[in-house]
Amino acid sequence: MAVDEIVRIVKVAVGLGVSRIKLTGGEPLIREDVTEIVKGISVTSGLADLSMTTNGTLLASLAEELRESGLKRINVSLPTLNEKVYHKLTGGRVKDALKGVRAAVEVGFSPVKLNMLVLKGINDLTVQGMIEFARETGIILQLIELEPVNISRSYYSAKHKPLDEYEAMLKQKAGKVETRRYMQNRHIYHLPDVKVEVIRPIENTEFCLNCTRLRVTSDGKLKPCLMRSDNLLDILTPMRNGADEQELIELFELANLNRHPYNGN
Repeated sequence: MAVDEIVRIVKVAVGLGVSRIKLTGGEPLIREDVTEIVKGISVTSGLADLSMTTNGTLLASLAEELRESGLKRINVSLPTLNEKVYHKLTGGRVKDALKGVRAAVEVGFSPVKLNMLVLKGINDLTVQGMIEFARETGIILQLIELEPVNISRSYYSAKHKPLDEYEAMLKQKAGKVETRRYMQNRHIYHLPDVKVEVIRPIENTEFCLNCTRLRVTSDGKLKPCLMRSDNLLDILTPMRNGADEQELIELFELANLNRHPYNGN
């Protein structure tokens, strides 16, 4: 999608009551026009929040420009601080991601969050080290449990690590525990000088019944459910064929009507 197409879709969504936009991927920073996308979206009247999820490896040189363009928050996916393990998992260099994290903090993104997907036998013994890194840098750590989505059963069986033991440890150390009611009742643990959020698998009835998110795929399709791809609705083709605002509004409304809980009744 071109920048103006992305911005137009966002404006229609915000006009219908959407107030929070997150740019994700894939990796959004590989787009050379990513700051133009941010600029176009950020000036949309009625928008309350604009954030991004990135692997952070290209962030160091773009953080200041993104902040000045109107991006408010950053989530960086960082599974490990170990160079060899990071390269094995991602093919990239952990030092680039760490530079991106520190740059995001320095230019004033607030909050900056780290997404740590916990994998058995790979990084599950380094959670404490990541907590210390989060404390040192003044960021929020999110521990994420592996889900059986878009991976083989054998990989899930080999790498899945329940987060129960970490949550028990955090509960003991926390001076305060918050519950995010509309995010699967997930917990935020306030430890001395650092916050740690625990994200359990989302394929459950509670998550589905409270879901209000609508995604737009990179090829311009409205996707009302993260867990399924059999109810996508093309908005880009009608737009390129001259659809007016009312027609685009009706496509959004239809996509929302196509929303059905993936789990539960």
